[in-house]
Amino acid sequence: MNNVLYAFLLTLGAGLATGIGSVLAFFTKRTNTRFLSIILGFSAGVMIFISLVEIYVQSQVTLVGCLGQIWGSWAALASFLGGIFLIGIIDKFVPEAENPHAVQKVEEVDRVERKMERETELDPKKLHRMGLFTALAITIHNFPEGLATFVAALKEPTLGLAIAVAIALHNIPEGIAVSIPIYYATGSKKRAFIYSFLSGLAEPLGAIVGYLILMPFMTDTLFGVIFGMVGGIMVYISFDELLPSAQKYGEHHLSIYGLVAGMVVMAVSMIYL
Repeated sequence: MNNVLYAFLLTLGAGLATGIGSVLAFFTKRTNTRFLSIILGFSAGVMIFISLVEIYVQSQVTLVGCLGQIWGSWAALASFLGGIFLIGIIDKFVPEAENPHAVQKVEEVDRVERKMERETELDPKKLHRMGLFTALAITIHNFPEGLATFVAALKEPTLGLAIAVAIALHNIPEGIAVSIPIYYATGSKKRAFIYSFLSGLAEPLGAIVGYLILMPFMTDTLFGVIFGMVGGIMVYISFDELLPSAQKYGEHHLSIYGLVAGMVVMAVSMIYL
């Protein structure tokens, strides 16, 4: 039970980091692209290294122990690719216009304010619908991230902490991306902050749902499959969201430096922890 509580708190903390991004969106005047590129690259480095060096290996060891060398190895590979396929399908069916992972800068807030000043009539129903679509997109995207963090923390607390930190760092710029379209939809900075902050609850929600559904049926084989899928999800997020976003901020080399730094930090921490 202590492990479950620890895993849940890690997932909650990682998810609510979107609130930090929302604060940056409304209380800073310029986007620190260098900082965002570094932390996005760092998060990608942590996730990729953990997924390929630790999570996938543990999944394979577990499944080989349950199914034998050949079938266990194939099951681990299928699980890893299944995680990539799952998050890819989710990404595919979320409308691009409401995609919360689209890169945004805090300067966009001023542009939105000027646009709203020019518009004398706003359709409340249309704005409300835009806000709902954005909230739905946020939930769909963050749900598997929460499950991945929770499962990793439940299996290995140190590993879960590293993933939670990486998710939290990548949720900071996501909070910016979430706040701006909601602010445009509602005209309220307060509501945009609340929506952005609460959007992070999709991650602990994913943890709770995953725990309630899967834990009663949990076996070593199922755990190995889930762990392999977690690795696939983390790799997909890194290559599809984090690194492209870092490059769109215009600091390509800094994102690569952050990527290498994330891998080094994880490699050293695995030696001593």
